[in-house]
Order: sequence, then structure tokens, then C-alpha cells
Amino acid sequence: MLGTVWRMFGLPEPLELLRSPHRTLHTDSHAFASLGLPVTRSNISQYNNMSTIREITSLSNWEHHVTSLPPSTLLVVSFHAPWAAPCAQMATVLSTLASEYPVTEPPSTSWVSINAEDLSDISETYNVTAVPFLVLIRNGQVLETVSGSSAVKVRNAIEAHAAKAGAPVLNGAATATDGHDGEVATEEDPEKKKEELFKRLGDLVKAAPVMLFMKGTPSEPKCGFSRQLVAILRENAVKYGFFNILADDEVRQGLKEFADWPTYPQLWVDGELVGGLDIVKEELSNDADFFKAYSIKSNGETAAAS
Repeated sequence: MLGTVWRMFGLPEPLELLRSPHRTLHTDSHAFASLGLPVTRSNISQYNNMSTIREITSLSNWEHHVTSLPPSTLLVVSFHAPWAAPCAQMATVLSTLASEYPVTEPPSTSWVSINAEDLSDISETYNVTAVPFLVLIRNGQVLETVSGSSAVKVRNAIEAHAAKAGAPVLNGAATATDGHDGEVATEEDPEKKKEELFKRLGDLVKAAPVMLFMKGTPSEPKCGFSRQLVAILRENAVKYGFFNILADDEVRQGLKEFADWPTYPQLWVDGELVGGLDIVKEELSNDADFFKAYSIKSNGETAAAS
């Protein structure tokens, strides 16, 4: 099962991992053999001392972590949301990548995860408009960002910047990338690229029960139609996810074909396209309870549109 997941994301077979509450890695001889490593006490000890991902739970926690890092450390920041299925997949990918980098002193890499909704101040600092979203930082400077769930792009970005800092890697992450030339080359094939994009879009439209693909963000809509649709969702206390199509041209162009709908905003409910602003207004005029199943007025919560 796990092997299938890793192959799907273009990654080498993982170690057979059993995660304790402290995410300690346990290995066996089969796992080391699969990586082409000799089974020695030193190798097992080294692998039990590999990097793991730390969850940032508050703004003060984030500030303390950032200020504690030396200027040379590559900080890998993963923004996620609990309702987005691609984030769970990306968490698995990043855990595997982190396990290739030994813990060093001073640290060559640092890996953290942030709930983009709970810590919105941090999200806004790095212009996070969709999840999963990866930010690579060194000495306070953003080196690169990767939006979306492409494991190949994430891996290549991390390896490129970690290599510049001379970060040590168990069994050579750069070598592993070279071994995946097939996946990279395949991704460049137009048909394969379209297939992968449509798969990504299929996941995106189901990322939340109600998904709004809009120009801008709910707090800063970039067109009048998007602004009006956000207002309708708020008026009906609908909890929804959103995607800023201006931040990802691949999604912006691809979703038009995927949905067979040429304009934005687009509202999706339970993975099915409802339509744009006019269609949503028409649905509400025909059925005042159109959004009732997705409204959170009954439990006193506020709509997740900020």
C-alpha cells in the first residue's frame, strides 16, 4: 500500500517505517537492502537520527523557531489545511524526503508544517492562496515556493537548495533524482502532463465540500463577480475552500477545459460544478435552501472565508 503511494509520487521505495508518537524511525535489514545500503549498526543509528517535520502551533512558536536557526539552514515550510486531501498526500511525501537528511549541528535543514487557516498571519506573509504550498527559506529570504501537489517539483526544489548549502543526504538525494529522469521526462510529455493536471484538478475540486475557484482571495477579490459570490457564501454562512486561480496559471487554464466552463468564478459542490455567479443566483432563487446542507449557522460557527 505505502509502496504504491510513493511510486505514484515519483519517489523511491520508502523504508518500512513504524512511527512512534515522537516519529522515531525504526528500520530492518530489508529496508536497508532496498536502498542499497549495508546493514550496519552505524547505518541504523544514522537513520534513526534523520530529520522529521515539526508542527508549528502558534505565531510565537514560529518566531522562536525561525530566530533560533543559523543563517545557513534551509527552512522547509509546508502550509496545509485539514480539509484538503492533497495535503495529507504531501505530508507523506515530505516525511519521506525529510528522512533522507541527517540531523546535523548546526542544522543544515529544518522542516516545519503550518496550518494555513489557523495561522493566517503567517500564511499572508508568504502569500499562501492555496494548499498544499511549500516555501523554502534561508536567512529570512524566500528562495522558492511550490504551489500544488507535484511531488517531483517539491523534491527537485528542496534538493536544489539543500545541495547549495552542502546538506548531507543519506545515500545521496541528488543521485535519487537522477534515477527518476524517467518521471521528469514523462511529465514533459503533453498527454501525460494533461493527465496529471486533470488528476490534480480532480483532487482540487473535491478538496472541500464547497470549493470556490476565484480571482483573488475572499479578503481581496480581484473581480466583481468573485466579490459577489463570496458575499453570497458569507450571507448563507457556507463553510468553503477557495483557490486563487491568479496564483496558478496551470490551474487557471486547465480548469476551463476540465470543467468545460470558460469563465471564473466557478463554484463546485461535492466535486460537481454548479457554475458561475449567475447560475448560483438562479439556484438560490429556485431553492432558498440550496446551501442549507453546507451552512454552519446552526452550530454558531463563522464561515471559513477569511
